[in-house]
Amino acid sequence: MTTLAISSPAKINLFLRVVGKRANGFHDIVTLMCRVDLFDTVTLSFDKPSISVHCVHPGVPEGETNTAFKAAALFFEAVSRDDGAGISIEKVIPVAAGLGGGSSNAAAVLMGLNEHYGFPLNDKELMDMGLKVGADVPFFLFRHTAVARGVGEHLEHFDRMPPFWAVLVCPKSQISTAWAYKHLNLRLTNCEENYMVSPFLEDLSKLKGLLCNDLEQVTVEKLPEINTIKKALLDLGARGALMSGSGPAVFGLFQTPQEASEAFQGLEHEPRWDTFLVKSLLP
Repeated sequence: MTTLAISSPAKINLFLRVVGKRANGFHDIVTLMCRVDLFDTVTLSFDKPSISVHCVHPGVPEGETNTAFKAAALFFEAVSRDDGAGISIEKVIPVAAGLGGGSSNAAAVLMGLNEHYGFPLNDKELMDMGLKVGADVPFFLFRHTAVARGVGEHLEHFDRMPPFWAVLVCPKSQISTAWAYKHLNLRLTNCEENYMVSPFLEDLSKLKGLLCNDLEQVTVEKLPEINTIKKALLDLGARGALMSGSGPAVFGLFQTPQEASEAFQGLEHEPRWDTFLVKSLLP
């Protein structure tokens, strides 16, 4: 039996500005996203009669609602093949945490199937397909640090990001992205309208006042411990701390691996949270 294993990385949002809401209910955003080296593993098994998903994590559905399942179904439809694939997902990325795990898994499936079948789809076709699965899927197919606009589908390569290390801290609770956007009051968003990413080019010491996420206050009202985590990271020397995506995961940024490692050691035994030491994946 032929198999293919794909590493499926997490992402963090270094900035997330919600700029409007469309008639269809989706929100327009401007966000700076970077992949980090926290990986799920997606293994594809071929020559199967149908699509199936296996994942032992209780928070991950195994049926047609799974993003990886949706991605495979769209791929086979696009290439006019009545094939199947077994999809096994080994989860490391926290689920419903604002780290893009489900979207990353879907992107991994699309890339893996496209490779196995001899690249019948080009990058644009894959990204258009990914958008049908989820707004963050095109970013993971893009495979670069990027400024994303629209609902996340308009991507601009941001190739001047300095490397950084981060400590990710995730409460045990889960937050639905749909829930966070549903409870967002656009009149109360506070990120700068004309946000400039150029300060990121210099050094991380200037980040503390620049990091901003319009969804953070929404999630904090439900999970006040997010502020507790941010304070803990800053007290341990983080150059800046912010909730990623719709949360509840929080990251603290560090300029050296030594600084990040020391902070990680200060939090890794905290039983209320899951804590990870990661590095940016650049470019």
